[in-house]
Amino acid sequence: MYKVFVNERPLVLTNNLSDTGDHKYFLLNEESIQEAITSLRKGKLSEAYIYHPNQEEILKKFTKRIPLVVAAGGVVTNKEGKVLFIYRNDKWDLPKGKLDKGESIETCAIREVMEETGVKDLRIENFLRTTYHVFKNNGVDTLKEVHWFAMKTYYEGKLKGEKKEGIHKVKWKGPVKIKEALENSFANIRILFGY
Repeated sequence: MYKVFVNERPLVLTNNLSDTGDHKYFLLNEESIQEAITSLRKGKLSEAYIYHPNQEEILKKFTKRIPLVVAAGGVVTNKEGKVLFIYRNDKWDLPKGKLDKGESIETCAIREVMEETGVKDLRIENFLRTTYHVFKNNGVDTLKEVHWFAMKTYYEGKLKGEKKEGIHKVKWKGPVKIKEALENSFANIRILFGY
C-alpha cells in the first residue's frame, strides 16, 4: 500500500479491496487516476483509493500514467537536538529537492539540504522513509517521490534560505516549536514526526 497526498488528502494505492472500506475506489487507468486526483483536489472526496491486484506492480503502473519526479531531503538535527525547518509557500517544511541525473539519492539529500539552508558538515545517520504527493508541474499532474534521511550536523554557522526556491526562513526548532510548526505544515512532513 502507498499513500499519495493530493492537496493534503490521501490517495491510497492498494492491492487489497478491504483497505477501501466504504470509500470509493478507482481502477488503475489514466482516466480513473485523473478523476481521483481531480476529486481530491476539488474536495469532492476526503480520500480515494486506486486498486490493482498486484502490489509489486502498482506503483510502477501508476507512474506510467503520471510523470514521476524523484527527490530527497533530510530531517536534520544539531548538537542541541533541534530540527532544521524551512518556511516556503506559507508553510513550514523540511529541505528537499530533485535528484540530478547520475546522482545518488544520498548525495542529492545532502546537496539539497546544503543549498536550501546553508548548513554544512552533514552526515546521514539512516534512511527514514519515502513519501509521495501529487503536484502541478507546468500544468501537468506529477508524482513526487521523496526519500527522507535522518541527518546530523555540528554546524553552528549562519542559516541562509535559498531565495530562488522561495525559502524565506530557516530555523532550528526544539520540541515545542516543532509541534507548532507541524500545525502549519504538510501531511507528508507530519508523517515523518509520527503525526
